Amino acid sequence: MAYLIKEIFYSLQGEGVNTGRPAVFVRFSGCNLWSGRAEDRSKIPCPFCDTDFVGVDGPGGGVYDTAADVGVAMANIGPPLTAQAVRPLTVITGGEPALQLNAPLINELHLRGWEIAVETNGTLPLPEGIDWITVSPKAGTRLIVTAGHELKLLYPQSGLDPVSFENLPFRHHILQPIDDPSLHYNTRLATDYCLAHPRWRLGIQMHKKLNIK
Repeated sequence: MAYLIKEIFYSLQGEGVNTGRPAVFVRFSGCNLWSGRAEDRSKIPCPFCDTDFVGVDGPGGGVYDTAADVGVAMANIGPPLTAQAVRPLTVITGGEPALQLNAPLINELHLRGWEIAVETNGTLPLPEGIDWITVSPKAGTRLIVTAGHELKLLYPQSGLDPVSFENLPFRHHILQPIDDPSLHYNTRLATDYCLAHPRWRLGIQMHKKLNIK
């Protein structure tokens, strides 16, 4: 299959448990919850989405015919893989990466030495072999991926109670304030919730604070 990729870039992971870790990001085009069109935003379960995942016109973006083609493109971004003292990290994201991420790509990236992390809304099944799974549930959707390494709940979402996720088998439960015009208020709510419910830790989007991609 061909892979439709919005962009491939090198940066620091800006949120979650791996905050601050260098990574090559692969952002797939397309999402199963939103078309990406502004006129549809009010109808979706995540109107706070701040990601451009439409098309293949970003840096490093394009239509890649094979998994090997994706691997070659990634190897040309960031420091040479052979020069890195630790296993290099790639973050597969979107849009919704589960629409395109498959076993051939996972196998290809593992053969090239990558540690593979994925950021998903959890509404579609994931292939086997992913090294780090981050699930970010959205209100009004059915969660299919109910186990992983990191559950990152954007907060507050109407109709989505953190209590309903506390017993799911994730290593880490993170409450991340929604970045919208009410960010200051959302941060206060999330902080207070974490203080009252120590199962959760507060998540901050470091890349936005530092103004990096």
